[in-house]
Amino acid sequence: MLLITKSVFEMVAGSWHWSVSGIALSVIVFLLIFAGKKFGISSSYKALCSMGGAGNSIAYFNYDWKSHSWLLMFVVGTIIGGGIAGTLLSNPEPVRVATATAADLQALGIVVPQTMQEGAGFLPEELFNLSALATLKGFIMIVLGGFLVGFGTRYAAGCTSGHAITGLSNLQLPSLVAVIGFFIGGLLMTHLLLPLVLSL
Repeated sequence: MLLITKSVFEMVAGSWHWSVSGIALSVIVFLLIFAGKKFGISSSYKALCSMGGAGNSIAYFNYDWKSHSWLLMFVVGTIIGGGIAGTLLSNPEPVRVATATAADLQALGIVVPQTMQEGAGFLPEELFNLSALATLKGFIMIVLGGFLVGFGTRYAAGCTSGHAITGLSNLQLPSLVAVIGFFIGGLLMTHLLLPLVLSL
């Protein structure tokens, strides 16, 4: 019994093929469409603000947040699942980055960790830390970047998951326009703005 449990644990903790998450996501989206629900993590922020009473002074938040209670449970499950994966099923190696990408990052002065002692590699620690906030580069990356992500998400009535997954699945033209905008913005940021900001 112990041997079986260990074998299952090793299978779950190991690397999965990308198609597994793709199939699981497709099933979830199909079930949501069947249930008449729209998937989008950013909508949970609106629900949380409404729960906190923001609707009393701002009309945008004055709606029945209970209609999004299922989404709030999904967010809670995501946090719990992430905690379990990060502690019990954590990979002892840093995030794997393509060789070409690692070379491009290093050319910009961003070190890609090779060992866990150097960092997990989810975020460049030389850019995203408290001391970086005192620099112009850090302020732009963390504060201004965070504001633009949050503002853009609500202004576009959805985030990347909402538009690219749910919106395109529902054949929504605004979502197609938004996704095209995501890609154009990502390319401009990667090839033009990021090198400029990192040179400050």
